[in-house]
Amino acid sequence: MSYGKAKVFPIKNVKSFEDWTVNQFGWKLYSIFFKTYTEKVWGMPCNEMSADWAAQRIKGLSLWNAVTDGLKRSLGLNKKPNDGQEVKTLLETFRYPRLGPGMMWDAAKAHIEAKGNEVLMGHSLKQLAQDADGNWRMSASTAEGETVITAKHVISSAPMRELATRIHPLPQSLPQAQDLNYRDFLTVAIMVKSEDLFPDNWIYIHDDRVQVGRVQNFRSWSPEMVPDENIACVGLEYFCFENDNLWSSSDEELVELAKKEMAILGLCKAEDVVGGAVVRQEKAYPVYDDSYESNVENMRDELESRFETLHMVGRNGMHRYNNQDHAMMTAMLTVENIEAGTRKWNVWNVNEDAEYHEAGDEGAETAIKAEISEDRAAALESMRDVPTRIEEEAPVTKPGKKAA
Repeated sequence: MSYGKAKVFPIKNVKSFEDWTVNQFGWKLYSIFFKTYTEKVWGMPCNEMSADWAAQRIKGLSLWNAVTDGLKRSLGLNKKPNDGQEVKTLLETFRYPRLGPGMMWDAAKAHIEAKGNEVLMGHSLKQLAQDADGNWRMSASTAEGETVITAKHVISSAPMRELATRIHPLPQSLPQAQDLNYRDFLTVAIMVKSEDLFPDNWIYIHDDRVQVGRVQNFRSWSPEMVPDENIACVGLEYFCFENDNLWSSSDEELVELAKKEMAILGLCKAEDVVGGAVVRQEKAYPVYDDSYESNVENMRDELESRFETLHMVGRNGMHRYNNQDHAMMTAMLTVENIEAGTRKWNVWNVNEDAEYHEAGDEGAETAIKAEISEDRAAALESMRDVPTRIEEEAPVTKPGKKAA
């Protein structure tokens, strides 16, 4: 009914995420499948998010696509994985490390060490300063005390807000860096005396009776991650702000919350939970608020003009809501810049339009996919967008009257 109403009487002045999604799916489906989860993730009402983000994030998805895809899957009509599927939100197969994403970083560490280099763990950066010759002096604290490391180049994936406080002397853009905001994230992993609770690798939770936004089934990612067939392990994902009530809860309180919410959702009984653990991830999502763009631009302009050998990369290092592959690519291209002795690639263009451009050619459509390897080109195919608040319209002044 609401879908038909939306098609016959669509919202004409589409401004918000809510407006766009209601027009596309109707109020009922919007309220069930989009509203609650989206607000859990971003901590802001859907009627305050820009419609542009909805059009980008749910691009190509319609009620017809979703229904026909579900029927094809249930009837086994897909001839091969992702058969004919162009909508990324409906893809059902992909590659995944058998022991989890940590395998990539273990392999990277082993590769670095095989080349005779060293990966220093447990070091906390205290200060970063450049001497008269342009070399870097980094002081760090460890369990054994303080240490000093010297280098010709520094690649930083640290949050821009944290980096600014450690550069000596402090940058003039420090106030702008301190104004950057983040959405934080925590996972409550619980072990349940049961077979797998559901067959999917994860399920999105739209129920407003619970705070959890998504539940992962780790064995569905890879059977080797949960080898005991009599134990299921799931991860409940919560979106929050650092130091809010959820973030400040103890691990024990969060495990109890997870048990309670799993019971509310009917996924398992609280008494079947045999263990739990909590992993907190600060600054998981860079917030795109009204001032973030100018804040990032101010800090970037200052640091790049002052320090040619300081390179910012990654999601937090650039305050960009990038996919993991894009974030890693910014670091890889930065290494090529260092080897070339110039900023050959403008890494700030990665994920702007799914293409890379030569530095200085931002205005040209000179795609370089032909110049990079096939795996790098593949990394450009996914996009990650973020919601923005609706811009307030200026009051209209009528002839003979003053604006209120």
